[in-house]
Amino acid sequence: MTAPITRAEAEDLLFREALLIDRQRFAQWLELFTPDVEFWMPAWRDEATTTEDPDRELSLIYYKGRRNLEDRVMRLTSGLSVASLPLPRVVHQVTNVLVLEADQDAATVSAAFTCHRFDVRMNRTDCFFGRYEYQLVRQDGAWLIARKKITLLNDTVPTVVDINSI
Repeated sequence: MTAPITRAEAEDLLFREALLIDRQRFAQWLELFTPDVEFWMPAWRDEATTTEDPDRELSLIYYKGRRNLEDRVMRLTSGLSVASLPLPRVVHQVTNVLVLEADQDAATVSAAFTCHRFDVRMNRTDCFFGRYEYQLVRQDGAWLIARKKITLLNDTVPTVVDINSI
């Protein structure tokens, strides 16, 4: 029998995810996700509540399946996106990582984040911050991200926000 994920293992996965985004190593970043991943950033319904159903309510970002994330990465890196060419420089800080529930094959993990972004084209610096909620699963001995929910706390976005800025 395999042991549940430790906080150190969860931190390693989340820190690795942040570093891969920061270094624009998108192919390796995508490998951290399950094929059926849900990648979701809900909108705010009012000052205290976010939307709850990405199929029926507004979301700031919603991708169901790694294939959709792969498409977003292709658009981001190919120049087909207003948010690309050149891509902004980003650095993510992931903190307060907690394993909320875990067994040998699945875990619920919470974390806080800050992302500093420098847009070279506009000579502009922005900072985004919020909370992450992850569902992790063990597949073939490795922990992967099956669900990532991003609650962006400062959701008044000055320009464009994309998957690499949150």
